[in-house]
Amino acid sequence: VLDSQYGMYVWPCAVVLAQYLWVHRSSLPGKRVLEIGAGVSLPGVVAAKCGAVVTLSDSEELPRCLRNCRRSCLANRLPHIPVLGLTWGRVSPELLALAPIDIILGSDVFFDPKDFEDVLTTIYFLLEKNPHAQFWTTYQVRSADWSIEALLCKWKLKSIHVPLCSFGADKEHLGSSSLPGRHTIEMMIISLARSDGT
Repeated sequence: VLDSQYGMYVWPCAVVLAQYLWVHRSSLPGKRVLEIGAGVSLPGVVAAKCGAVVTLSDSEELPRCLRNCRRSCLANRLPHIPVLGLTWGRVSPELLALAPIDIILGSDVFFDPKDFEDVLTTIYFLLEKNPHAQFWTTYQVRSADWSIEALLCKWKLKSIHVPLCSFGADKEHLGSSSLPGRHTIEMMIISLARSDGT
């Protein structure tokens, strides 16, 4: 039976995002990276191992997930990575005090449609503070009816689809899982849309 705190597992989206980071590892040293909804923190740990300055975060309402983030850091000899409680859609002192960011990571944060706008509200806030930054995200296609396109327009964000084959993540062993459900995974990079709509 799956734990109700989904951040207790390495989901296929995390593996695919970690692969993207690995393929782009030469661009990571010195980059300031925030992983949201980090859970087990695989992408953030890979980014840190590749030389990025990483901060991990998960919901302040999920202390077990925050402990999991810290355990992942310790297991990977990264004891100094900060772990913050950040809840999507909520402006908190921790969110306001975040240092500048170059890359935001999120694997499978578009899991439950009721959270989609809260996720994008938080991303918009972070990108407004860091206009040069990008949100690198992988998500599992769970329903053809679920889409974030209208929300991207509402929050003046744009997305670029990243084909999995472009970074060697189209291999079945990367996106597969023994966990239940379909495992079609997509990746996109989200950034602020310019004032002219592009």
